[in-house]
Amino acid sequence: MELSDVLRVAGVGLIIALLHVFFEQIGKKEFSFFLFFIAYLYITAELIRFLRLFFDDILTFFQWLNLS
Repeated sequence: MELSDVLRVAGVGLIIALLHVFFEQIGKKEFSFFLFFIAYLYITAELIRFLRLFFDDILTFFQWLNLS
């Protein structure tokens, strides 16, 4: 996981948050809810990907300890 991955997720989160506020202000609550649902799925997928990378690093570390 690199800084660019974290910045990408943060950027997408900011854009979705701004669109959510915009749709709430103009009264399009159904678009706002749909956008919230898509954002929730996206962030969940990214967190699962980050966890997979994290546990791969932990596995590599324990394999390195086993070799020593």
